[in-house]
Amino acid sequence: MMSLRNSGISVEKKILDAAAACILANGVERTTMTEVARRARVSRPTIYRRWPDIRWVIAELLTNRIAGVLEQIPDSGVGREATVQRVVAVAEHLRNDEVVMSVIVNAPNVAMVYIAERLGTSQKILIEALAEAIQSAQEDGSVRPGDPRQLAAMCLLITESTIQSAQLVGAFLDNVALNKELAHSLNGYLKP
Repeated sequence: MMSLRNSGISVEKKILDAAAACILANGVERTTMTEVARRARVSRPTIYRRWPDIRWVIAELLTNRIAGVLEQIPDSGVGREATVQRVVAVAEHLRNDEVVMSVIVNAPNVAMVYIAERLGTSQKILIEALAEAIQSAQEDGSVRPGDPRQLAAMCLLITESTIQSAQLVGAFLDNVALNKELAHSLNGYLKP
């Protein structure tokens, strides 16, 4: 087994990368702690010391991938237009993320928890970041009055729906058109 201390990669990253590879190769339902451990070249107890079961590993993987988009797509300024551009860019990035889309498309029972039952950590992070941007845009007058967190939550619902259902309307809305229409929807919703 390769030494993790000398590899320069954290144990957690190796495990989460292995989980992503398992999801892409086998699907969410057939991703196991044993297979993740094998791919990460760590023992199962190493994983169990960090997460109680495979659902927690997958949840953290998704949180890292979804919330990590905020770092990959930085703020491009203050105001409604800049905020909407960032939301559209985040949505496009997530629609192109194979792991995220694999969970949405191939593991609807997992995805439904975060669609219909409760907010996940990544959704809360996105709402808070968006609420902050909305509040700044309200101060410059480019976003209508209202509770920034409520507006952000509604923007999240609109955007999540677009991400989840993009494949259904692919014949009518290609990627460019989908981004344009999402931007139009969000701009219309937030406009004073």
